[in-house]
Amino acid sequence: MTMNFKRKRTVLLQNGDTVRNQVKHLLIILSILLLSSPVIGQETGVLYQYESSSGIQWKTFGNEKVQPKYEGEIKNGKMDGLGVLIYPYGGKSVVGEWKDGKEWNTKHRNKDGKLIWNFEMEKNGLVTITYPDGNKYVGEFKDGGKNGKGTFTWSDGKKYVGEYKEDLMNGQGTISWSNREKFVGEWKDGKRWNGTYYDKEGNIHSKVVNGKGQK
Repeated sequence: MTMNFKRKRTVLLQNGDTVRNQVKHLLIILSILLLSSPVIGQETGVLYQYESSSGIQWKTFGNEKVQPKYEGEIKNGKMDGLGVLIYPYGGKSVVGEWKDGKEWNTKHRNKDGKLIWNFEMEKNGLVTITYPDGNKYVGEFKDGGKNGKGTFTWSDGKKYVGEYKEDLMNGQGTISWSNREKFVGEWKDGKRWNGTYYDKEGNIHSKVVNGKGQK
């Protein structure tokens, strides 16, 4: 009787170990599947760029011969993850990472593969763009270009701090040179429109009125 009890107890313990091992293996397999599976709602696909009165929109239909085309990871209908953006005009390509429809960490190249600039989104919502020649832009970026307030620094020490619109200096801004001279005033489509030049001592040197220089 005692031998039968011990034998049954041994069998039960062995069975218990077997069940625990099976559960452990199932948990390991489940973990691997979860880690290797895509993020919920994320898939790969193609989006085409449209320009509307409310700004740039991305749709699943279009024509790559006349529209910028994104191919890569998508989440909830937005670019999210790794992907490639190709422009039909000029052969420009953008390769890298997007988050919630926004460019995040990418490299822009021309049709020959030459680097145009590096693009990096900062935690504060501003972007940093660095160019091969040493120039650098830090500021707001929207609809594929510099829009809002930003700072552009040239490799020779020249610096612009002010407003941008459609990738050009537009609005109020100040440009300063390494010799401490500067221009303060209004810009229009990348040109000095209304403002004042100051010498390195802070004295007024000349003015610009409606795009024309005046002494």
